[in-house]
Amino acid sequence: MTMTQAKTLTPPRIPCDLCPLRRREAFRDFSGEELQFVANFKFGEHLAEPGTTIIAEGQRHPQLYTVLAGWGFRYKILEDGRRQILNYLLPGDLAGLQGNLMSEMLHSVEALTRMSLCVFERQRLTALFRQHPSLAYDLTWIASREESMLDEHLLSIGRRTALERAAYLLAFLDHRAHVTGVFGEEGPFVLPLTQQHVADTLGLSLVHTNKTLRKLLDAGVLRWLDRGSEVLDPARLREIAGWQPTKEGRRPFI
Repeated sequence: MTMTQAKTLTPPRIPCDLCPLRRREAFRDFSGEELQFVANFKFGEHLAEPGTTIIAEGQRHPQLYTVLAGWGFRYKILEDGRRQILNYLLPGDLAGLQGNLMSEMLHSVEALTRMSLCVFERQRLTALFRQHPSLAYDLTWIASREESMLDEHLLSIGRRTALERAAYLLAFLDHRAHVTGVFGEEGPFVLPLTQQHVADTLGLSLVHTNKTLRKLLDAGVLRWLDRGSEVLDPARLREIAGWQPTKEGRRPFI
């Protein structure tokens, strides 16, 4: 199901001055002028159920989205149907920016959990660059941060062992969820990934993924639930991965 088929845009239910992300410690707040521009830039909200395609690869897409709540993921599909998950979307993340530079989207975005998204008019993005250089810098920061995360993901797939890859992915997402405030405000400390999602992210078969996750369970760093997992020992998980998160300070969002 594509976004064109599934989307139901509604007028903004949450005014930008009452945005819950502004209350979270991880995010930089707007100035008065920036807030007014973003409030005018936003023209709707969208609620997406799990499994909904928000952006479809190969399509032109007229909207940009900021994740307000929930989890999503970006992915590409090979001709034979195999899926590679590229990255995960959490509150504050921006989706659809690629469409401003390419004639059509080169990846898809799907809702992993129930998502709430702020919707922006792509055609007004030039006004943001023209009128608010500080917000334009924020977009550059967001794009650079995404590049940095993809660098780490590529390193993981290319050089880490299967056990290290799995440990890295779960440690990375656990850290991001805590930093962005997903854990605590949006429910229990559960990473909402199935083993198929993990396999499609790590580039492993489902059988290999199951055996690898079993080692983490046996090590006592992870507990697997019906649809997700709980990290029991973040420090040990990072040690197994050979990874430590970088400190970002207060990050921007649109």
